[in-house]
Amino acid sequence: MGAAESREGKLESDSDEDEGSSESSVGSENSFQSTLDDGTPEPTRRTRTTPPSSVSSKLENSLDLQMESLSLRSTTPAFTPSNGSKLLPVVKLYQHLGVSGCSGGKWVLAEKQAPWEFLREGHDDEEEEDDGDDSEVKWRSATLGKNKDYKDWLLRVGSKVKCRVDDGSGMHFFDGQLRVDFVARGVWAMRFPSQDDYRNFVIDFQNCRFENTYFLEATEANKLKVFGKDFMVWSKVEGEEESIWQDAEDVQEPTPRKAKELRETYREQSKLNNIQSLTMGALDHSFLLTDSGLDVLSNRATGLQSKDVTIRFEDGGGGSGVRGATPFSTPKKGMLIRGESNMMLLSPLKDGKSNAGGVSQLDIGTGKMVAEWKFEKDGTPITMRDVTNDSKGSQLQSGGSTFLGLDDNRLCRWDMRDRHGVVQQLASPVSLSWAEGHQFSRGTNFQCFATAGDGSIVVGSRDGKVRLYGITSMRQAKTVFPGLGSPITHVDVTYDGKWVLATTDSYMILIGTVFKDKDGKTKTGFSGRMGGRIVAPRLLKVNPVDFYGAGKQQKFHEGQFSWVTEEGKQERNLVVSAGNYTVIWNFMRVKDSNHDCYKQQIGLKTCYCYKVLEKDSSVVHSKFMHEKYVQSSDEAPLVVATPNYVSSFNMDL
Repeated sequence: MGAAESREGKLESDSDEDEGSSESSVGSENSFQSTLDDGTPEPTRRTRTTPPSSVSSKLENSLDLQMESLSLRSTTPAFTPSNGSKLLPVVKLYQHLGVSGCSGGKWVLAEKQAPWEFLREGHDDEEEEDDGDDSEVKWRSATLGKNKDYKDWLLRVGSKVKCRVDDGSGMHFFDGQLRVDFVARGVWAMRFPSQDDYRNFVIDFQNCRFENTYFLEATEANKLKVFGKDFMVWSKVEGEEESIWQDAEDVQEPTPRKAKELRETYREQSKLNNIQSLTMGALDHSFLLTDSGLDVLSNRATGLQSKDVTIRFEDGGGGSGVRGATPFSTPKKGMLIRGESNMMLLSPLKDGKSNAGGVSQLDIGTGKMVAEWKFEKDGTPITMRDVTNDSKGSQLQSGGSTFLGLDDNRLCRWDMRDRHGVVQQLASPVSLSWAEGHQFSRGTNFQCFATAGDGSIVVGSRDGKVRLYGITSMRQAKTVFPGLGSPITHVDVTYDGKWVLATTDSYMILIGTVFKDKDGKTKTGFSGRMGGRIVAPRLLKVNPVDFYGAGKQQKFHEGQFSWVTEEGKQERNLVVSAGNYTVIWNFMRVKDSNHDCYKQQIGLKTCYCYKVLEKDSSVVHSKFMHEKYVQSSDEAPLVVATPNYVSSFNMDL
């Protein structure tokens, strides 16, 4: 499958555009690649699973090149409103057209002298809900509490754009070009007339974003209050010291080779349809979890292969088929245990509640439910938001009997062995034993968690915090990262525990956990307190054209590393699902401090170099197969599930 054409197309001009910026001043045959030599981040690469639409090759010309070719004046007079109230700086405002469902697009000049300003207005939750971001609205409402009169900072540009200053706008800063791209009911680009104007905009945007996020003025004292002295590097508008990031790595990584193309090797419709999630096995099989059963797939070096085998939940998914057992609704997660011979099914409670009151245990060999388990503590029923294996590779252990559970304010380990040695009677659900853990009084707002190879635990919270728990205690985190304001919806950690990946709705955060203690010994934040030796994170984002083009449900979800369960092995890629897209980053490239994306950036370094797989419907899950399936290719196959189909991809040699 070939790479699709760039979405960033040829610039078109308004008929009354000022001299020096006409369309004729731009060479139509110049390619996007020609802009890479001057430090501009390399273009995203796209692979389609369906043939691309017919688009003129001229659309491959980039906005970057077009804007660099414009003959802009060194200074532009400020805009004077008709009422004479104040002078406003101006920019050239461009709009990108044709981003949804096509392989290319074009930029047109929307306003040649658009005044811009940051202004405060009352917040409109209803308008945000129309944009499909209700989780953020609910979180803001809970955070604001009684302060309903808080007024947001908004950005207004010309007569066409007004949006709230937050991460949802997907701001992409091109420092070398004095340009900013963003999303606001469409995709827009601002081109600034001078370095000072551009820099003032970036600083003002960061300060307004801070206030909209934390409801505090963006002063040094308030940043210290939010981040703490150990994490002030996370709050800096100025770029951090590169040595801080480099010190987090034990070995200098080799320069990444040129990215290869993804080639689809398997695609098949689910026998049961309505896929809820994808459960990958490291041994012989992987599974598509639907609302009525499992599709069973064979793992191969070239990817997946159908077995034409399904395991149907009895009663059409409305119950376990075990008389007297607790009925479950549509299961949202399947977790393999005991050498991948059994699967625990986590089903949310009814009435729209996402937390579960218990789990069902499925014997994969027989296709039968063998147990129903209730979550209880001290005889009182409780719920769990999520469950996971004790460690990164414990699903491969045949004798395992414990697993971890997470709820809003609970972190614990469950034991399936009855403390009195009584064999479970399948006619009646049995309570799991609370082996260890802690029930926090309030305020943790846990959302998601994952384990490293040694059983260390990383937990993401709705307030954006990321906590690292060692193997000795679940009561107190060894390290707590403050987050960047957006709720954490998913977390993953490398097998060696040196890197954590936290997913938010609009970006991912890559955190290095390695540091040297006062004795010079190398540790991770799971085993020791990092103190002032905190590493500045990297951000992973898609450009606004792709973010908007992913569709109405473009929020990031389920970001994770490729799958390693052996000491000394290094994860190779990062992958996340967003709307109709699967987005892949090269791990070594993201860590490379000399990568082009990071040159001349203001603030935390952000990587925009990725590959995209585009599907014709929303992506449910995107996961790499286990490292053992790296054969003649340099990468393990990638598996992508949509509501009705599953596909696997290999890297072309």
